[in-house]
Amino acid sequence: MERHDLLHELPEYQDRIHQLKLENAHFRKVFDEYHELEHEIHRINTGVETVTDEQLHQLKANLLFMKDELVSIIKS
Repeated sequence: MERHDLLHELPEYQDRIHQLKLENAHFRKVFDEYHELEHEIHRINTGVETVTDEQLHQLKANLLFMKDELVSIIKS
């Protein structure tokens, strides 16, 4: 199952992400929450955890929302 962590999806912004994690508390908080949620979804997708389809859909929607916010900050 494919992982969706930002450092692998956006390797060209690795330095910017590192800088933001050090200097921007909001970015760091959302970044950490994103990676926790991405890990939870990975566990669900690999059968380690189970949830309903509706719950998985909501988790994925939350992940996408956080990713959009992070990418917006990275590119600003």
